[in-house]
Amino acid sequence: MQYICQDRSPIGNMLLAADEIGLTGLWFEGQKYFALYLDKEHEEKEIPLFEKVKQWLAIYFSGKEPDFSVPLHFTGTDFQNKVWKILCTIPYGQTMTYGEIARQIAAEKCLPHMSAQAVGGAVGHNPISILVPCHRVVGTNGSLTGYAGGIEKKVKLLKLESVDMKQFFIPQKGTTL
Repeated sequence: MQYICQDRSPIGNMLLAADEIGLTGLWFEGQKYFALYLDKEHEEKEIPLFEKVKQWLAIYFSGKEPDFSVPLHFTGTDFQNKVWKILCTIPYGQTMTYGEIARQIAAEKCLPHMSAQAVGGAVGHNPISILVPCHRVVGTNGSLTGYAGGIEKKVKLLKLESVDMKQFFIPQKGTTL
């Protein structure tokens, strides 16, 4: 059984989802793939895990790196789950490219190469925003692409983590650094 609750953040309203194992979803209202992995049968209920997630988010949005983790429960394909676990290793305030993730997976599977586009698809379908930091993934050419919550939210999250934004190309009009 999945449980849900609503939360507000400085950059938008969010929906949290969890089961008995851990957090299964954290989506910004209106984002691409909103609630994609949410079970049709779910219950709106405040569970202890949601209080821990909200505490983590409060610390994060205060501009600090939380010093504790939240149990996560990935519910994607094997490939997606592998990519999402790699996202969890990207340090606060740092970025990684789609190509770097692809090379890491290829090396682990003893493959000569792995598609960065396939990695991008998995990153884009990440159901647990912020805690599984897909906002820290950038294009090899320095472009800020691929955030289901929108480029403006990605920029705000990276700025919050004090990432030097001058190194990135933002491919949408109206977004400022």
